[in-house]
Amino acid sequence: MRLLIVEDNRELADSMKSGLEDMKYQVDLAYAGAIGEEKAFVNPYDAILLDLNLPDKDGLEILQFLRESEVETPIIIVTARDEVIQRVKGLDLGADDYMTKPFDLLELHSRVQAVVRRFYGRTKPDISIGDLEINPLKRTAFYKKKLLELRVKEFDILECIAQRHPAVVSTEEIAEHVYGEDYDPFSSVLRVHIARLKKILSDAAGNPVLQTIRGKGYHL
Repeated sequence: MRLLIVEDNRELADSMKSGLEDMKYQVDLAYAGAIGEEKAFVNPYDAILLDLNLPDKDGLEILQFLRESEVETPIIIVTARDEVIQRVKGLDLGADDYMTKPFDLLELHSRVQAVVRRFYGRTKPDISIGDLEINPLKRTAFYKKKLLELRVKEFDILECIAQRHPAVVSTEEIAEHVYGEDYDPFSSVLRVHIARLKKILSDAAGNPVLQTIRGKGYHL
């Protein structure tokens, strides 16, 4: 799952990035509002963590611009502003949740999972597709109740495709969500991970589960 943190306090932003990466998120940073606004507009994130007190552009202005530009990415406001009027204004402008500093990283983790779950129309933590069950919060996957032994990136790829089921997910979209800004499009690493994931799923099911749709991408 790919996140964007827009936070001008570099120490806090770096700490959030490190903690969330330990939880296996792919995290991009923007230390200024204008840069964060551009990244949020251009890149497909699963969620955005947005500070309001930014030196160059108010976070509420960024939020309003993104929603008026039809960027539907879930946005969690993370700020020191704790006045009710600020929370109400942020939610009215289209924020999906609101957290005040200081906050617990585990709670932030749960809030991210909750807004993403709502965005994809799910009411439960698990993603169920036939006999396949995925829990993004616990990062576990089962087929017919049997645990699948997946490496970190293999789980990330499976989660990315499962979140968007029944859509076909392009190679580019998977790469952007799983590897972030540093992905080398000439690298074969994604194909290797997908090939292994296909084999694990096929071995568990006895038939192909993850299919390649030529010229379009991948489909469960």
